[in-house]
Amino acid sequence: MNVTTILKAKGRSVTTARPETSLLDVSQKLAAKRIGAVVVVGDNGDVVGIISERDIIRAIGDRGAAALAAPVAEFMTRNVVSCTEFTPVDELMETMTNGRFRHMPVIAENALVGIISIGDVVHHHVAEVELEVSVMKNYLATG
Repeated sequence: MNVTTILKAKGRSVTTARPETSLLDVSQKLAAKRIGAVVVVGDNGDVVGIISERDIIRAIGDRGAAALAAPVAEFMTRNVVSCTEFTPVDELMETMTNGRFRHMPVIAENALVGIISIGDVVHHHVAEVELEVSVMKNYLATG
């Protein structure tokens, strides 16, 4: 299974923000959409960063409530690790685990086409295992 399989099930919608967007505005987007990260895009739509709930907590911890008025560019992760639609899920899981992050933008032909969370990966991995168990049970039952 690869990233395309996950995107087909969850969709390709990605919540984005501009670098000058305030941390408060990004926090409100996260809360309203019940998501864990927002991809930060530049003028031409290129991915320039990603900001997660963890980044926001760190910013507030470092600067207090004043951080909420600052632009997201001050706190975002700039070296964004991304994947393609053809990245195998096992590779995705390993990269996310080793990098200790939970969200990965999906890039195709230099364009943002989706985002995958570790929750998406786990959900699809569990579904895959359940299917295998079901197939094995049917095989054993029918001989």
